Amino acid sequence: MPARRLMPTPEAADLLQLVRDVSAKELLPAAADAEATERFPRESFRTLGRMGLLGLPYPEKVGGGEQPYEVYLQVLEELGSVWASVGVGVSVHALSCFALFTAGTEEQRQRWLPEMLGGELLGAYCLSEPHAGSDPAAMRTRAERDGDGYVLTGAKAWTTHGGQADFYTVMARTGDERGAISCFLVPADAEGLSSDAPERKMGLTGSSTTTMRFDGVRVGVDRRIGAEGQGLRLALAALDSGRLGIAAVATGLAQAALDHAVAYAKDRETFGRRIIDHQGLAFVLADMEAAVQSARATYLAAARLRDRGLPFATEASVAKLVCTDNAMKVTTDAVQVLGGYGYTRDFPVERFMREAKVMQIFEGTNQIQRMVIGRALDKGTSARIEADPA
Repeated sequence: MPARRLMPTPEAADLLQLVRDVSAKELLPAAADAEATERFPRESFRTLGRMGLLGLPYPEKVGGGEQPYEVYLQVLEELGSVWASVGVGVSVHALSCFALFTAGTEEQRQRWLPEMLGGELLGAYCLSEPHAGSDPAAMRTRAERDGDGYVLTGAKAWTTHGGQADFYTVMARTGDERGAISCFLVPADAEGLSSDAPERKMGLTGSSTTTMRFDGVRVGVDRRIGAEGQGLRLALAALDSGRLGIAAVATGLAQAALDHAVAYAKDRETFGRRIIDHQGLAFVLADMEAAVQSARATYLAAARLRDRGLPFATEASVAKLVCTDNAMKVTTDAVQVLGGYGYTRDFPVERFMREAKVMQIFEGTNQIQRMVIGRALDKGTSARIEADPA
């Protein structure tokens, strides 16, 4: 990983070094085998949780690490460079806590957040449905009011950590109007909650992705987060932050592919020269480096807006688009640099390429990101970063 990192504090630099050390010692040795055997890395999440890494962007008073997003995202990048399934999982866990933190009552936050952020529990986020992946307002899962609670009925597709999580943040319809959607915190042991078999994916095979079934799942009214009808707004706000998480993980994945490609190019010789000494190959590597550095700068610029309390939704879409498209290009180029070896499972770059593809799809496809950016341009809300008056 690159040494030229500008961290906001010495403590943040120490945190990043700790993450690097633990990733190299605990995650890297297990990653390839877990991905090959499609084994969910539950113990790896517990290890990171006990280090406090599952709640980094949340305040200490509710069990979090109280780190700025700029630091948190660089931690995700480090994790993504070693094991993308785990990096994505940490991002999804933070996403699953977002609604409770931002819209929960003080009683709800004190009751559940410390345990959710404390390291032992793992969360999942239930928004997409089989027929409404990019159009959450069209969801059909319903939550019908029944006495002092709600009964949830329906299905949620593409649930990361499905069947493995300890709690699920669920969006469900509470009225017939298009935007009448509410948010619920559902425990994994709720009666009537089940998961289908995991999807058979081309990448991130160590991460469990399933359809969750809600067959008359009853939850108390105290498990509704925010007011009725507030769920869609919460979901979309959460995705702004979640997109930055995926952007960071994708950048880490691209960095790993670049590192492997450079190491191979320095070692491999053709026509009596290292292949990195051939200009055609060196230019490919240079473009890969430029793509990784551009991606990193893009997600960090958006994170700094978020940390200052400024609007960052458009910049989050830009970061998700740029970082994941760049990751797809860089990982594909890494396979090309390694030639025939890159196409084999003896080297990890073919896995990196497979893992990069889904990052252009989840947390809103990159076509959706282009729509978001285009609408912002039409409304004149695309931001310009101005000098800080302080």
